[in-house]
Amino acid sequence: MNENDLPIRKPPWLKVRLPAGSGYSQVKNLMRQQALHTVCEEAMCPNIWECFGRGTATYLLMGDTCTRSCGFCHIKTGRPAPLDEDEPRRVAESVANLGLKHCVLTSVNRDELPNGGAHIFANTISEIRQRLPHCTVEVLIPDFKGDRAALAEVIAARPEILNHNTETVPRLYRTVRPQANYVRTLTLLATVKEFNGACRTKSGIMVGLGETKAEVLAVMHDLRDHQVDILTIGQYLRPSPFHLPIARYVHPDEFQEYHDVGLEMGFRWVESAPLVRSSYHAERQI
Repeated sequence: MNENDLPIRKPPWLKVRLPAGSGYSQVKNLMRQQALHTVCEEAMCPNIWECFGRGTATYLLMGDTCTRSCGFCHIKTGRPAPLDEDEPRRVAESVANLGLKHCVLTSVNRDELPNGGAHIFANTISEIRQRLPHCTVEVLIPDFKGDRAALAEVIAARPEILNHNTETVPRLYRTVRPQANYVRTLTLLATVKEFNGACRTKSGIMVGLGETKAEVLAVMHDLRDHQVDILTIGQYLRPSPFHLPIARYVHPDEFQEYHDVGLEMGFRWVESAPLVRSSYHAERQI
């Protein structure tokens, strides 16, 4: 099946709640005042109304321009601006203003930098700790092109959860993540435990890109073999006509099956549903 064969309207399980209450506006205004970016906005996350409404957001570090061109992602690709070394302070201040108990930090890829901008992650964690010592921190990092020193710098700042998304099955990597590598992703996740066995690792995949159920289950086995603790699985939604087409809408029953099988495999937490994204309900997972 290709996207032309899909129903014109999305199935009912993909409907999202519109913004309500003051939380949405508060978070959006605070991000603009501090000149900060969120992956919620840049990547057109379907859960933005719910998460902003709860007073939470996933911070997008190092600008809004990525050096990679993944076929599924709405974040723009190009030549990024120089790093803003004051960004960690502003992020930490906004975290304090929101009174967050759990904070999620992610970033664009900055492959033009020697360390991929790893110090921005580390400095942001440090700034948050100074203001909110009891706030737990989750980082969703790039692969840093396999640079162990860059990964070590992030781990040394002691985030409670380190996430790096697998995104799809190995067969589709060249199409979905042309500048990434499946083995490098698995190696990064395993290396986290080598540096700090207490750090919980997390990864996520999308379905609906043309993968088979057997391929999804194989990836889940690979992640457990590399000691990944937390897994997220969600439906791929095409952000524009210029992005990869949707192969199928996966039924909620199949997501439930992945959830149940994942727990049987030994994942400590599995978040699997059509609208699940990497940081959806992240505060529950800690």
